[in-house]
Amino acid sequence: MDWVTCAHSAACTGIARRPYNLCLAHLPPDQLAAAIGEMAPGRLLDLRGTVVGGDLLSRLIEATGARLGRARLDRVRFTGDVRLSGVTFAGDVSLDGAVFERLASFFGARFEGNLSLADARFSRELSMHGVTVRGHVSLDRAVMARDALFSQASFGRGLSCERARFDGYATFDGARLGDGATFRGARFGRTLSFRKVVGAAGFDAAHFAANAYLSATGRLSAARARSDASLDVSVTGCGVDLRRLDVAGATTLRLTGSHADLEGAVLRGPATVTGRGGAALTSLRHVDARSLALYGLDLSACRFAGLAHPAGVRLKDCRFALTGRGVRVSMRRPMLRWFSRRSLLADERALRGGPGLEESGPSLPPGEPRDAADLRAGWLATLYAELGRRVDDRGLSLDFAFAATEMRRLAGHRWWGSASWPLVTAGVRVGRAAGWLVLMTAIAAGAMLLSTAQHAAHGAPHQPPAVHH
Repeated sequence: MDWVTCAHSAACTGIARRPYNLCLAHLPPDQLAAAIGEMAPGRLLDLRGTVVGGDLLSRLIEATGARLGRARLDRVRFTGDVRLSGVTFAGDVSLDGAVFERLASFFGARFEGNLSLADARFSRELSMHGVTVRGHVSLDRAVMARDALFSQASFGRGLSCERARFDGYATFDGARLGDGATFRGARFGRTLSFRKVVGAAGFDAAHFAANAYLSATGRLSAARARSDASLDVSVTGCGVDLRRLDVAGATTLRLTGSHADLEGAVLRGPATVTGRGGAALTSLRHVDARSLALYGLDLSACRFAGLAHPAGVRLKDCRFALTGRGVRVSMRRPMLRWFSRRSLLADERALRGGPGLEESGPSLPPGEPRDAADLRAGWLATLYAELGRRVDDRGLSLDFAFAATEMRRLAGHRWWGSASWPLVTAGVRVGRAAGWLVLMTAIAAGAMLLSTAQHAAHGAPHQPPAVHH
């Protein structure tokens, strides 16, 4: 402690007041009345380390006209209810390490500066409903043993709750976060309601022991977070980082004009991602989800490499990247190929080296052996085949079936692809197959006519001209 403590006993940590050398809690009644009489609105209030009961707190608020200036309340122990409704703090307020043994209600209070409650302990309910803080609020490492209410609160310079512990129900519904809120490493023991929140929020490495409902209008991050129950996320017009998220229950993600990254996520229960207004998923790489439904999403840039259970993915009304179209002539079989536009995964586009016409083989990054590229193409063939079975749109299903054939052809099975290509594509590209059928029929007919003509010219015996007498 960096203050002179009360002379009443070695156990008392309250700051001593001159000339008494005692803290407010141990001043005799007449000296306490004199000390309180010296207080005025807007003046510094220093109660560091002091034990403050309900009666003493009420007298202090009355003496200052419910308008305090700078308040130094570090390690204060409040033994009675703390009710600060309508109180204004004109300066910074420090309650680091404070202990609230009963109700702590800041309902409707106003803080013109910063508010710090780092390492504070709340044994009963905490209410910051409707609080206005023009500065920054810190609840780092704070412990809230009961319900914590932050709904409709306004934090002008943001909120920090790193490694905080919310053992009871916690709600931030309708809060305005200013510069954003961070809950890195926080633990939520019961339901968390974080709905209709304005601003960005980060729940990186947080632990949700019960259901959590998250929404925001700014960037939302829950990377490496863990949920023992269900997780419901709804965002508008922002980015969502859910990399390496681990959810034991159901996962629901609603995106409106937003984009989300699920790379490395483990979704043990049923998972649903829906999108509106151009919402997009940017990555499903190494996602482990046995049941994953994707609706109305832009997946044109989404990577699927390492997806653990592609057979569990259901697609509806999703958009993918498109190939180019045109004709390619080469010395390889098939020598003449016509490419129509089709849907493709971003992984295939990267494998081919760009979004243009389909090439005869993968584009190899510097130093990558041909075998590695063939393995990637083989994996893509399996992925396309699995995804195609769970697509409601017939056109997209046919595109994926054709893409699976293309990937098998590239995956070191070129002999099989060249031999079976016209037959396999007959069921996928009817127009193309018909064109090939006409071409092959024409070639065969021409060959037969040429052979017949040659046989007629060289195979018949020579007859001498007839002599007429």
